[in-house]
Amino acid sequence: MAERQEQAAPDAVLTRIGQVVILLHGGDREEARSRFLDLWAEIGQNGDPLHRCTLAHYLADTQDDPADELAWDLRALSAAEELADGRGGDPPSIRGFLPSLHLNLAADYVKLGRAEVARGHLRRARTAAGDLSDDEYGNGVRAAISRLELRLGEEGAPGGDVWGPPRQRPS
Repeated sequence: MAERQEQAAPDAVLTRIGQVVILLHGGDREEARSRFLDLWAEIGQNGDPLHRCTLAHYLADTQDDPADELAWDLRALSAAEELADGRGGDPPSIRGFLPSLHLNLAADYVKLGRAEVARGHLRRARTAAGDLSDDEYGNGVRAAISRLELRLGEEGAPGGDVWGPPRQRPS
């Protein structure tokens, strides 16, 4: 019975995170940020790395300040690296999450005017993208990597949303 409860607890936390993600995707960033921060306080900085990675990843999306967004994305990557190193379990899907985490960091650094650091994370995202499946998620991440590569390669400056269409160069 205790083993079953132990297995159910992580699923319950991920379910709660998923419920807040629905708020975020519905456009209620303030409420989502508040609920995510409550969950973060509950989970703690030393909580399950999968929970910290997932929660920090989405908390980054609720931030108004690019420096705050970067801080949360760095927390997400740190927790993912714990998982990948086997220090907090080893979910097989974490390697498929790394390209997105590095892509988000690259986008954060672009927003902060740090193109060289962004390029480094973009290279890591491209390398890690080899672990992605040939499905909607994998194709979407690879396309976003390509858009940001194009932006940095042609313009070397921030512009637009990495997940949206590439910004047009002025004529």
